[in-house]
Amino acid sequence: MSWVEIETEAELRELLGEVMPRAATKDRPKLHERDRQWLANSPFCLIATSDADGACDVSPKGDPAGFTYVIDDTTIAIPDRPGNRRADGFRNVLKNPHVGLIYLIPGRNETLRINGRARLISEAPFFDDMIVKGHRPRLALVVEIEQIFFHCAKAFLRSALWKPDSWAGDVLPSHATLVKDVQKVEETLEQLESYYGETYTKKLYG
Repeated sequence: MSWVEIETEAELRELLGEVMPRAATKDRPKLHERDRQWLANSPFCLIATSDADGACDVSPKGDPAGFTYVIDDTTIAIPDRPGNRRADGFRNVLKNPHVGLIYLIPGRNETLRINGRARLISEAPFFDDMIVKGHRPRLALVVEIEQIFFHCAKAFLRSALWKPDSWAGDVLPSHATLVKDVQKVEETLEQLESYYGETYTKKLYG
């Protein structure tokens, strides 16, 4: 069977139909009080970036609920925590400031989406308000909001993401085994199991 590729927006609209009126008008350029409430209760977001050539990356960020610092109605800041130091998304931002964020609240099927322009900040007074378990971030991603809106629940309902009886975390081997299988690493499987076990959780902020 041959593929049929969509190459124009007109072809896309012919296939999907016109945007629903409520969906077409739901985005706004600054934070509403409900957006602030969502951010105050969200412990997790996904940050999408791309480099100057369009190569994309999506990076997860997580902390206790409310980790995103609201600077004003059009500006938020996301603290960086200790990690593997690849900094894929951050390197992209240095070349292309456009970012897309999706904020989740566990158990809620809707999400909050934010699009805007980002910059990297290595010091600011609000860093003192982003200390978690004694860790003061050395870096924060500051996002100037251009568009914000709530996204519908259908993807989460279809996937049954928050329903424990749909969870299947044991269908794949341990992460240590996956790493050993797909990467060339010096560590033994036993060493990797130790690293990704208790040691890993103890070093979330240090």
